[in-house]
Amino acid sequence: MALAGRIPREFGNLIFLVSLDLGSNNFHRNLPQEMAHLCRLKFLDVSFNNFRGEVPSWFGFLHRLQLLNLMNNSFNGSIPSSFSNISTLETLNLKFNSIEGQIPKALFLRHSRMPQETLEISYNSLQGNIPEGIDNLHNLKVLSILANQLTGSVPYTIFNISRIEVIAFARNSLSGYLPNGLCNDLPILKDLYLSKNKLHGHMPTSLSSYSQLQILSLPDNEFDGPIHSEVGRLSNLQILELGTNHFTGIIPQEIGNLVNLVELAMEDNQITGSVPISLFNISSLQVLSLWKNNLSGFLPREIGNLTKTHLLQLSGNKLRGNLQRFNLSNNKLTGFIGAHICKLQHLGEIYLGQNQLSGSFPNCLGNITSLREIHLGSNKLSSNIPPSLGNLQDLVVLDLSSNNMVGSLPPEIGNLKALTKMDLSMNQFSNEIPREIGELQNLAHLSLRHNKLQGSIPDSMSNMVGLEFLDLSHNNISGIIPMSLEKLQNLKYFNISVNKLYGEIPSGGPFKNLSSQFFIYIEALCGSSKFSVPSYPTSSMHRSNRKKLLVLYLFLGLAILFAPIIIVFVWIRYKRGKRAPQQEDALSTKKQERISYYELLQATDDLSESNLIGSGSFGSVYKGILRSGTAIAVKVFNQQLDAAFKSFDAECEVLHSLRHRNLVKVITSY
Repeated sequence: MALAGRIPREFGNLIFLVSLDLGSNNFHRNLPQEMAHLCRLKFLDVSFNNFRGEVPSWFGFLHRLQLLNLMNNSFNGSIPSSFSNISTLETLNLKFNSIEGQIPKALFLRHSRMPQETLEISYNSLQGNIPEGIDNLHNLKVLSILANQLTGSVPYTIFNISRIEVIAFARNSLSGYLPNGLCNDLPILKDLYLSKNKLHGHMPTSLSSYSQLQILSLPDNEFDGPIHSEVGRLSNLQILELGTNHFTGIIPQEIGNLVNLVELAMEDNQITGSVPISLFNISSLQVLSLWKNNLSGFLPREIGNLTKTHLLQLSGNKLRGNLQRFNLSNNKLTGFIGAHICKLQHLGEIYLGQNQLSGSFPNCLGNITSLREIHLGSNKLSSNIPPSLGNLQDLVVLDLSSNNMVGSLPPEIGNLKALTKMDLSMNQFSNEIPREIGELQNLAHLSLRHNKLQGSIPDSMSNMVGLEFLDLSHNNISGIIPMSLEKLQNLKYFNISVNKLYGEIPSGGPFKNLSSQFFIYIEALCGSSKFSVPSYPTSSMHRSNRKKLLVLYLFLGLAILFAPIIIVFVWIRYKRGKRAPQQEDALSTKKQERISYYELLQATDDLSESNLIGSGSFGSVYKGILRSGTAIAVKVFNQQLDAAFKSFDAECEVLHSLRHRNLVKVITSY
């Protein structure tokens, strides 16, 4: 439902009302006092609304009330002591409000009429001590006061409530220690939450009497001493949290008897010795956290039995040995990463960095499709990246930096579309960057620096719209910087220094804010002066000079080719000119002659078909005889064709210049 507004006062007239559920709505303001008239009310649930104001004291008049749920509102003030008048109340839930002050002692006095089963007042601002006399609530099953500001010690009387199943005092400021015999009278206790307080002392050995205990949470306190072997008797235990304390000694072998254990956390203590083999025989274990201790020795081969584990943290110890099945970060592990690690089919994250692991990258890792992060940086791995890695389509982080890995980057790397960070720097990768890398549109951090990569920067990288950090420095990359990279609007770091690139540095998009240090030791680049490279005009002048040289070389080649021909032609003209000066004079005289169109018609009998010698594309030729008896040939051009005039001029020029006994001399032209 999604009802809103205020609760009307008329609700108080519903005197026969037994159950009222107003939970999970948007009601606000105060609860009307008239509701105190609902004397038959047994169940009242106003949780998950926006009610405010002090917790109404008139609840004490609802003598038949069995359940009162005010969870997730904005009630303030203190807890009314009038609640002790509700003799039938079984469940009181004030969780997630702003209630302050102390817990009223009246709730726990001997004459209190409250036979409560559940008292839930967590996530408020309650202060002071937990009142004595709480053991008077003999029917109490759940007591939850976590996430408040309570101080003082844990009342020993709580451990006299034989029916209690849940005790939750976590996230307060409780101090003191737990007595050794506190657990003898709690046969059905299932959950004990005491984390994030200031409790100290040893872990009570009597905890083993909690035969039904399922959750034991003691982290973030100041407990010290050994972890007793008696804890192995808690056969129903599912969660054991002892992290961030001062526990010493070894991990008891008896923990291997906890066959139902799902989570074991002992991180950030001072535990020594080796990791017991029995620990890895707990097939139900999903979380194992032992990081930041003083563990040493070999990790047992049985670690491969943890087929349901999705979080394994053993970093910050002194583990040694040749690992064949699994590896952890910040240790002194040597040897190979064996294929047994691939039996952990539910593994989500692998942290094996900062070790001395060598050999190949396990090809079978590509079969663990649940992997989200792979951290193998700072080792001595020396293989290539197997194509099977492309099967990990949910992989978010891939760190193989500072190894000796070789070969090409496989094109299957483009299948890792969920990847946000990939660091392959400080290796020996070679050949070209695959164009498939442009398919990684979610990638924000890419470092390929200090490799032996060649070829050009793929233009497809402009599709990596999420890219913020790109480092290609210290490679052998050549070619130009693609102008399309200007589309990478989120790019903040772009380093291509110490490569063999040339040409213009883009100036738009993210390049407006880049520094010159990202382009050092590349002399062939040009662009804006802010990049400390030659400017555009210098580059243009060089290109212009190259063009001029090319043209000069072309002219020289042509001159060498045609010079002999020109010399021969000039020599022939010179010889002909000396041989026939008189002919030229005669021709010059005759060229002055003018023959009328009428004479031409008479000479050719009106251009008769009988005098037609031939015809061509641009006109016809006729024979004729002038009145002087001179035989002539007359060419008549077709005036409808523009090309005929060009042909006429060309023929005249040629015939004027040529002399041969078989050629007719030109007398005149119109």
